[in-house]
Amino acid sequence: MLPKVNQTLYIQVNSIDEEEAKQEYKSRIADITDAYISMEVPISEQSGRLKRLYSGDEMSIYYLTDGGVKNYFNSSVLGFTDDVIRLVHIKKPEPESITKVQRRNFLRVPAELEIAVKYSDQFQFVSMTDDVGGGGISFLCDGYIPVGSGQMVSCWLLVPFKNGQTEHVPFKSEIVRVKKLETGRQQVMMRYSEISDRDRQKVIRYCFERQLDCRKK
Repeated sequence: MLPKVNQTLYIQVNSIDEEEAKQEYKSRIADITDAYISMEVPISEQSGRLKRLYSGDEMSIYYLTDGGVKNYFNSSVLGFTDDVIRLVHIKKPEPESITKVQRRNFLRVPAELEIAVKYSDQFQFVSMTDDVGGGGISFLCDGYIPVGSGQMVSCWLLVPFKNGQTEHVPFKSEIVRVKKLETGRQQVMMRYSEISDRDRQKVIRYCFERQLDCRKK
């Protein structure tokens, strides 16, 4: 059963930051078309703050039907419109994809890949990732870097595949969190803010290959 207009959606947004990924938001469906669902900007019940979303953001969503049954589906942000209020358009699920068992397809794997980060013309460097996923990445760096939460950076990622092919994946990211580790290094967590669907699929393909390798060990 598909959700209906005025129904409440409960949303978790895919994030490289585990704490952020656990946050739950609420939204109300404003309209439904053949291609997408229009919903109000999600709000956190805990903090009362609106959730800033970007095109391509992946989400795990559930809504309640009779008897309090939770119906889960995965979706992604398609775009936005600003009329009387700002609406978020998300991909409409196929009825057969809706399940009463929660599914989180936000695959994330540990991986050491070369990443170039450009904060400005004067500040750019190359580092190694420690975590890669379809929604974002994290990387490690030695010493202090002058970046913080909410800042935008341009990056490219070197992605190797099992067939021997290597791809350069360009994207822009928002820094979600900078964490100082006991080793003295910094862990920088980012989510994609601008990445083409084709390049995102390259990252997801790598993650699946990497996950299979990890299972064999």
